[in-house]
Formats: sequence, structure tokens, C-alpha cells
Amino acid sequence: MGLFDIFKRKEEVIKADKLVVEDDDDVVEDETAAADQELEDAEDPDEFEKEAPEDRAENGPFDTSEHDGEGTYIDLGALKVPAQSGLALRLEFEDKTKRVIAVGLDLDGSTMQVQAFASPRSSGLWKDVRTKLAQQVKKQGGKAEEKDSVVGISLRTSVPIIQGGDKARVVQFFGVDGPRWFLRGVITGQATADETRLNTMLEIFRGVIVNRGEKAVPPRDLLPLTVPQAMADQMAAAAAKKREQQQAQAEN
Repeated sequence: MGLFDIFKRKEEVIKADKLVVEDDDDVVEDETAAADQELEDAEDPDEFEKEAPEDRAENGPFDTSEHDGEGTYIDLGALKVPAQSGLALRLEFEDKTKRVIAVGLDLDGSTMQVQAFASPRSSGLWKDVRTKLAQQVKKQGGKAEEKDSVVGISLRTSVPIIQGGDKARVVQFFGVDGPRWFLRGVITGQATADETRLNTMLEIFRGVIVNRGEKAVPPRDLLPLTVPQAMADQMAAAAAKKREQQQAQAEN
């Protein structure tokens, strides 16, 4: 399944500033850490200031170096998500590589998809990312509007469900520039029309911890996510049961 199956379900998203990428785009592994470092340290001709809440280091989203470890979290590698009663967590996988490319969080009729990307040391991505997202939405016949939120400027978009139709799907994008990382959240469902539900989702967003890691990663590339062992065991058991059922059907 692709990441942001919001506008086009069949396509994949692995870059910070794209809604979709073409199906024939290949995932390219960097040949050396030196090449990664060169890309990471290269000057961006279109640098933007980092955008984040003034109290980000105290109230999140957190860098792993800023958090004391208290509380219950689900460890997903680059992201640690706060556990909360009623919160359902889903992992989304890239079809070609089977790697985890998104965390989906469902609560009270709303969904938030979360990703972390590498970013430059001295500049931010969110201003440029939301500008490009808005352009893509408008190309699809939708509308995009910047709105203030507790985590800074967000991008509220609406895209016709059927081209030329009156009904539209509302999607709200949020972004925070951290130290060498950029965290993006995408909210759909009832929270886009209910301020109380929206604030609840944003509280979860602010509780996320980002583990950037020490490996050099080119800016805008997705930071790696992993499957928790308990979930991996459940997936393996489900796959084994499915194989047994298929074998039994084949024998009958």
C-alpha cells in the first residue's frame, strides 16, 4: 500500500514534498556513506528558516536527545509514538521493497499519518514543502489554504472526490522542522471539521519522538521505520495461518 492513499491510492510517497511519485520511479540505494554526507552537507540554493513551535524542545515533537524516556511509547525506529487508550496504530508498506514507509494513527473517527524526513542542519523544509504540496493539489483541481495551528502554519486542502464534482475530500498537512529532521503529519476524517478532535490529534503529533540516527541521509529522504517485534510476530503468525488455509483449500 502506498503512503498517502489520500488522492491516489496506487502511488507511493517517499519524499517530503510530494503527494505522489510515478509508479516507475525506482528506490535507489546510496552507494556510500560519503556520498550521503556530501548530499546532506551541500548548500541548498533555496534555503528557508526552520519553522517549529517556540516550545518544541520542551513540548514536542521531540528529538530523541531532548526526551527523558518517561511514558509509554511504541518504538518504530525513526519514530516513537506515544501509546494512548483507543489509539490504533497501522504500518504502511512500500509495494516494491516491502519497507515501512508510514505510520497511520486512528482515533475517534480521525486518521493521522506520520513520517520523518532528513533535513539540512541549518535550514528548514516545511515552508518549501507546503508550497509544493499546495501546487500539486491545485493541479488536481483542488484548493489549498494556509492556516494557523498550535504547531505553526498548516496547509488545509480539499480535492474533488470525482473530477468536476461538488464533493471534496479535506486533508490537512502539518509540519515541524527539528534538528536535522522534518516531521510531517497528515490528518483526515472528523478532525478536519471538529476543533476538539483536531487538537487531540495534534497533541499526539507533539508527543512523537524522532530518532534521526547518525547515518548521513540526503535532505528530504525518508528516515527508516521498523516493525516492532510484537507486531512482527503477529504478522508472521497471520501469514502462516493464511498459508495453512490456502494449503487446506488446495488439498480439498
